[in-house]
Amino acid sequence: MLVRDWMTPDPITVLPDTPVMDALKILKERGFRRLPVMQGGQLVGITTRKDLKDAVPNKATTLSVWELNYLLSKLTVAEMMARPVITASEGEYMEDAALRMQEHAVGGLPVIGEFGQLCGIITITDVLRAFTNIMGLREGGKRLTLDMPDVPGSLARATQAIQPSNIISVATYHKDTEAGRRRFVMRVTGEGVRDVRARVRDAGIDVLD
Repeated sequence: MLVRDWMTPDPITVLPDTPVMDALKILKERGFRRLPVMQGGQLVGITTRKDLKDAVPNKATTLSVWELNYLLSKLTVAEMMARPVITASEGEYMEDAALRMQEHAVGGLPVIGEFGQLCGIITITDVLRAFTNIMGLREGGKRLTLDMPDVPGSLARATQAIQPSNIISVATYHKDTEAGRRRFVMRVTGEGVRDVRARVRDAGIDVLD
């Protein structure tokens, strides 16, 4: 599952000298939260709706309307954009991009193509779409959470017990489990799905839900 499969291609961009109010207007009209900033064909920054709104003087300011309008007309994206820009590559795995977002506490990454060009943007929303797809949530069936020894052969044992039902997704984690154990989250469909939990339990496997 690669970034290119889930990113929004050809994102709307702005220039460093774009007025802040113009950038805010673009974000509002298009329903976006962030805008890559380009100059001379190169990605030089990124700005978000929050950053731009924070730049607008508060209504409680003592400045006159004329002074406010003057300041806003002079305020540009260059003064508010983040740089250097944390990016993703279109050919990298989604989980690597998601981890980078988490590590840097950002909600989106511009995506750089094979030849260094800006080709898309990937956001937390895209990560969530990918996650729900991986978990097979729209494909129906039943969800199983199995608690098993963290040893070779555990997954094969579970797969054997689930037959003749069809496994359409598998995920695994070990957080909050006992040492030496791992949890497998599966979604199964097809023949025998009604009794799949009973079959798995009969095979001596702990079924948590």
